[in-house]
Amino acid sequence: MDRLRSKIRDIVDFPKQGIVFKDITPLVKDPAALRLSVHQLIHPFLGRNITAVAGMEARGFVFGSLVAWELGLPFIPLRKPGKLPYEVQSVSYDLEYGSATLEAHIDSFSSNDRVLVVDDLLATGGTAVASCELIEKLGAKVEACAFVVELDFLKGREKLTSYEVHSLLHY
Repeated sequence: MDRLRSKIRDIVDFPKQGIVFKDITPLVKDPAALRLSVHQLIHPFLGRNITAVAGMEARGFVFGSLVAWELGLPFIPLRKPGKLPYEVQSVSYDLEYGSATLEAHIDSFSSNDRVLVVDDLLATGGTAVASCELIEKLGAKVEACAFVVELDFLKGREKLTSYEVHSLLHY
C-alpha cells in the first residue's frame, strides 16, 4: 500500500481554508498504480455473488467502472440531478456545508442484484449512505462498499455499519 500512498497528494486549503484535500490525480495518472488500486479494491470480493457495481459522480465513475470491467459486471452511475435522460429515482442528503442529491435510472437494478458500491474516498459517509439508500430504494441489495481512501478521523465508516466496508488507504 505504500506504493499507492505515495501517489496520493495533499493539497492544503482546498477547496477551502483548513481542508487538506487528498488528490488522487497522481494515482490515476500512473497506469501501474491505477491497476494495483483496482485489483486491491476487488480482491475481497472475488468469488462473491456480486452482480453489479455502482459508483458516485464523479471520481467514483473512474474506479467503479474499472472495477466493473475487471469483474465483468455492469456499471451503474449514480449521478447528480438532471444528468440522466430516462426516468429516475433520487435520494437527497445533507453535506457538511449544504445538501446534495443522487439519481439513478429506475431500471438500473433488479431485486436480484447484489451491488458493490465504489468511490475514491470515504469521508463523513453522507454520499456513501445516500448511495446505499438509493440502490436499496430501487430494489437491490448493497453487498459492500469499497474505497481507495478513508479519512478515519471523519468517522464515515460509523454511518455504514449495516454494510461491509473495504478501504485501501487510511488517513
